[in-house]
Amino acid sequence: MQMRFDGLLGFPGGFVDRRYWSLEDGLNRVLGLGLGCVRLTEADYLCSHLTEGPHRVVAHFYARQLTLEELHTIEISAVHSRDHGMEVMGMVRVPLYTQKDRMGGLPNFLANSFVGTAKFQLLFALKILNMVPEEKLAEAVAATQRTKKAPIDHSGGAA
Repeated sequence: MQMRFDGLLGFPGGFVDRRYWSLEDGLNRVLGLGLGCVRLTEADYLCSHLTEGPHRVVAHFYARQLTLEELHTIEISAVHSRDHGMEVMGMVRVPLYTQKDRMGGLPNFLANSFVGTAKFQLLFALKILNMVPEEKLAEAVAATQRTKKAPIDHSGGAA
């Protein structure tokens, strides 16, 4: 995933004008600008999501298994991309484990703020690709729900 300029976590991607590009060609063009060394195909397609509101967007989600060497290459090329330091602050690895305290690792990661449908896409991919056992994924999501922090009172008044 990526840390965006606005502090939200999201996946690499961008807008594709279907008049000029197929989804995969447009996606690979956008990924080429940011990551440079990975090509996605129709076989990597997972799902689509429609976001409602004033600006309706259909987000198409693709995922591909990488070798550790491919991942290292992507992380290195991302630092040298055109958008690094402006639109994208850096790549982020998702922890696929939960520590003994039942909060460290994936549950704490899921407590971050995500852009648009990115959190749903992440959970969907982890489940459908069997990257995290379904019961562990459910526990991580439940732990995140239990630990919602109360807002901090900055008024300075006594209770």
